[in-house]
Amino acid sequence: MRRALRPAVWLALLLAATFGMTSLRPLFASWFPKLERPVYVEDSFAALLLAHLELVAVAGVLSGVIGMAIGIAVTRPWGMQYRGLAETVSAAGQTFPPVAVLAIAVPSMGFGPEPAVVSLLLYGLLPVVQNTIAGLTQVSSAVLDAAVGLGFGPFRRLWLVELPLAAPLILTGLRVSVIITIGTAAIASTVGVTTLGSPILLGLTVDNTAYVLQGAVLIGLLALAVDSSFEAITTVFQTMPLTEFNPR
Repeated sequence: MRRALRPAVWLALLLAATFGMTSLRPLFASWFPKLERPVYVEDSFAALLLAHLELVAVAGVLSGVIGMAIGIAVTRPWGMQYRGLAETVSAAGQTFPPVAVLAIAVPSMGFGPEPAVVSLLLYGLLPVVQNTIAGLTQVSSAVLDAAVGLGFGPFRRLWLVELPLAAPLILTGLRVSVIITIGTAAIASTVGVTTLGSPILLGLTVDNTAYVLQGAVLIGLLALAVDSSFEAITTVFQTMPLTEFNPR
């Protein structure tokens, strides 16, 4: 029960910090007495949170869909020869610094969310690809043989047997990818995108530590809320029995 309540607790803390940050002005003023503006006021923190979530959602969905598609493709008989290439390319996407991707993408795509999405997509791809491959390859051959014996075709076997059994590992990959994206999305503010990184960027520019702290706290709370939600969902899949084969 306590574990099930964690997402709600972190979400409540996130919302409290988001809508109550401006009321903490006296606290930040006492911590940073030399600052004339101890609380970020250029945008509302609620607007920053929504913009950050929108960017993370777009990049996360793209990373999830593309990563799972790659993982499924290279575990099929016709695509196994490309498994090494897929893992190498997705690993290269994460080792390439997101700032460098932005620097390359901005001249051709311009300032805005597009280069940020490309950067976050590449950076979040590896965990999804790796865990999809790991989840699908760990499915017992005996289970697959039983599905074939019951008349399951390749698609039905994938949808009703392999993916449900691989779901916990795939969700873990998605979880890692999204958490990485939440933290990395802060750099999107360097290309003109409004995110929770905006107060951090401005704080670094004008030497305002309070702004940096406010943005960092909200990003951390958001990551904890999303992470605990993924943990709860993964637990459900781990305890859920596989639906009995039904060839009809």
